[in-house]
Amino acid sequence: MSWKVLITARTLNIESVGKGALDLLGAAGLNLIHPPKAGPLSEAELLPLLPGMDAVFASMDRFTAAVLGSKEAANLKLISRWGVGYDAIDVPAATKQGIVIAYTPGLLNDAVADYAMALLFAVARRVHEGHTSMREGKWTSLWGQDVSGKTLGIIGCGRIGQAVAKRASGFNMRLLGADTQPNDDAKKLGIEFVPLEQLLAESDYVSLHCALTPETRGLIGEAQLRKMKPTAYLINTARGPVVDEAALLRALNENWIAGAAIDAFVVEPLPADHPLRSAPNLLLTPHQASFGTDTGARVSEAAARAIVEMQAGRKPQWIVNPEVFHSPNLRVKLK
Repeated sequence: MSWKVLITARTLNIESVGKGALDLLGAAGLNLIHPPKAGPLSEAELLPLLPGMDAVFASMDRFTAAVLGSKEAANLKLISRWGVGYDAIDVPAATKQGIVIAYTPGLLNDAVADYAMALLFAVARRVHEGHTSMREGKWTSLWGQDVSGKTLGIIGCGRIGQAVAKRASGFNMRLLGADTQPNDDAKKLGIEFVPLEQLLAESDYVSLHCALTPETRGLIGEAQLRKMKPTAYLINTARGPVVDEAALLRALNENWIAGAAIDAFVVEPLPADHPLRSAPNLLLTPHQASFGTDTGARVSEAAARAIVEMQAGRKPQWIVNPEVFHSPNLRVKLK
């Protein structure tokens, strides 16, 4: 019997990004369910959509232990995440219930790294301020900071952090790295691993590329921001909760740092009245670092292929919780 698949990832609603994935799912005879509202969905929004669903083509929806263990999710076999982050899913709870979690690691590296560098250049050279000035009918030339030859601190030196390092090396930047697991691949790119405090004190630009974990939640708070140079900039294309937003607001208003460019927030969408929207020396974008059209199509197809494979009884290529396949509670039969 054909699986019912809930589509919460909004990318499948975009023709240039979602067509290939929809073609894959359609060719497999899957029954696709598009809710009235695309994700990310809260627990309350998600629960009434789950009854009878075999899989979710998921956004950053809140798959908490309560959701995964609910009667509404009793038929759920697979969550296929569009993207690499899965911090919105309670992985141990999913594994306990016998639910497989698929994701798409590595496919977003270049798109996010490109965007991180774009934000770095834009905020350093005040591109967004010049644009606003011109829109207002003014002609105000603004002095910004140089990038070439400066020091870039990369917090989180995995796939995306390394992709950023490759780009920064082309601008003759000194590269510092902070990571719980320094690796040889990053060192070969010229990244010098140092303690976080040293990275913050010596960097002209600090770019965040760490996953959201209990250890990294609030990693950049008041103490860390005060360690940065008053001429330094913070760039976040990782996860919003890695930064203490109240501390960042103070840092910008009181000139602890020169500025910041932020693409991810604690609450998304960012509320219209959020004080960050009016903070000085701040470039804001709506969590779009991965939104390259070609990349989006590849990621969408990979997430779709995981569903097709799982329905056919085959293990998808990329699994967050491979131990689930040894669980007596596994909800899908493998060939």
